Amino acid sequence: MGSGQVTSSSVSFDFQGKHVTVAGLGVSGVPAAKVLHGLGARVTVVNDGDDERALAQAAELEPLGVTVRLGDGDTLPDGTELIVTAPGWKPTKPLFTAAGEAGVPVWGDVELAWRLRGRDGRKAAPWLAVTGTNGKTTTVQMLASILKAAGLRTAAVGNIGVSLLDAVTGDTEYDVLAVELSSYQLHWAPSLRAHSATVLNLAPDHLDWHGSMEAYAADKGRVYEGNTVACVYNVADKATEDLVREADVEEGCRAVGFTLGTPAPGQLGVVEDILVDRAFVEDRQKNAQELAEVSDVDPPAPHNIANALAAAALARAFGVPAAAVRDGLRAFTPDAHRIAHVADVDGVAYVDDSKATNTHATEASLAAYESIVWIAGGLAKGATFDELVTGAAKRLRGAVLIGADRALIREALARHAPEVPVVDLDRTDTGAMLQAVQEAQRLARPGDTVLLAPACASMDMFTNYNKRGDAFAQAVRELGA
Repeated sequence: MGSGQVTSSSVSFDFQGKHVTVAGLGVSGVPAAKVLHGLGARVTVVNDGDDERALAQAAELEPLGVTVRLGDGDTLPDGTELIVTAPGWKPTKPLFTAAGEAGVPVWGDVELAWRLRGRDGRKAAPWLAVTGTNGKTTTVQMLASILKAAGLRTAAVGNIGVSLLDAVTGDTEYDVLAVELSSYQLHWAPSLRAHSATVLNLAPDHLDWHGSMEAYAADKGRVYEGNTVACVYNVADKATEDLVREADVEEGCRAVGFTLGTPAPGQLGVVEDILVDRAFVEDRQKNAQELAEVSDVDPPAPHNIANALAAAALARAFGVPAAAVRDGLRAFTPDAHRIAHVADVDGVAYVDDSKATNTHATEASLAAYESIVWIAGGLAKGATFDELVTGAAKRLRGAVLIGADRALIREALARHAPEVPVVDLDRTDTGAMLQAVQEAQRLARPGDTVLLAPACASMDMFTNYNKRGDAFAQAVRELGA
C-alpha cells in the first residue's frame, strides 16, 4: 500500500451562483437538486424519462426555482460548470462525453455529500465504507448495529437507500457513518477518503455498465483510496487483497484480513465457533480477543459469518470494544429475502433468499445447506451457470426451474449434475411460484432445505426480488395450511 495526502482544497467548492446540472431525478437527484439550490447554485435537472413519477418530481422542484428538462438526458445545458449525476447513469452517455470535451467535472451524489460534510462548522463524521459484489447491505447494517451498541451516534446510509446527502446536511450530528457504496457510486466519487473500508468480495457484475471486469474491480477498489486506519479485505478472495496492495493510503493505514478459518496475526477469523480478533489487540503474535459466538450471527450461514467479521473489523478499526461487537450482532435482524427461514413443513425447511440475484450470491446461499431442493431462474443478465452448478451438484436433491432464462440453468445441470432430477416449469406468470413450491415439496425429503436462490433477476415475472420472495413465502404458507 502506498501513502497519499488529500489537501483541504481538494474537497472545497463554492456553489454560490454556479450553474450546476443534476443528471437524473429519483432517489439521489431530487435531494441533490434541493441541496444545491439551497447552497445558492443555479440548478438545472435533466432526465431521460418524462413519466408520471418524473412529472411529479419536476412539480416538486420547479416552485423552488429549479429548471427541469424531461425527456432529454443527453444534451449538456449551456453554461454548465458542474454535473452531479445519479449513480446509475453510464459513463458512456453523450452528456458525459460533452462534459469531458467542455472540461466540466462530473460528480455523483456521494462525491457531493463527501465535499459537503463539515460545512458551516458541523462535525464531519468519519465514514466506515462497505462495498463488494454481495453482502453490502447486511454488512453495513451489522456495522451500524455494532456502533450503536458502543453508544455511538450513527446511521446506515448510502446505497442502502438512505441518502448520504441527508445525513451530512440534516440536523442530526453523527459520531461516525456506516456507508454502503456501489461500484457506480464509487466511480463518480474521486475525492472520497474513508476512515476505514472493506471490499467484501468480487465477482462479475454490472459489466455492461463498467465495460470490463478490470474496470469494475478498479471502481470497487476506489473505496480503499486514502484510508487512514484500516483496509479490510477477504482472505478467501485474493482480488480484494490485490486492491488493497494497489491502494494509495495514509501513512500507518493497515491491511486487515477476515477469514472463516483460524486468523493469522493482523486478521479476524473463527476459532471453535468463536469470532476472534488478532488485528486490533496488543501483541498480535500471541494474543486474540474473543468478539462473539457464531450463534450470535443471524443467520449463521458461512457467507453471513464473513459479513459479521468484516463489520467487526471496521468497528474495531474505529475503536469499538469487543462487548459492543457481540451486543451489536445479537441485536441485528437481517432484512427480508436474505436467506430467511420461512417455515418447516413435514420436516423440510423452506428458505427465502430471493435477494440472491446473481451466481456469486447463490453460490454462498447453496453452500449454507447440506441437502437442497433448489428453486432457481429468472433473467440471467448474461450470466453463465456451469461453475455454480459444478460447485453445488453434490448438495442438490433436485431443482425446480422458473423464469425466462431457466433453460441456461437446465443445460448447466444436464452437463454437470445429470443425476439431479429437474422440474422445468414452462411459465413466467406470478402463479408459477406456487407450482414451483409444490414441485419442490414433492422432491424434498425430511431434513432437506427447499431454497429459493434464483441466481437471476426477477423482472421477467415479478416487480422486484421482494415480490418474488413474498410469493415464495405465501406459497410455503399454503403448503402448511
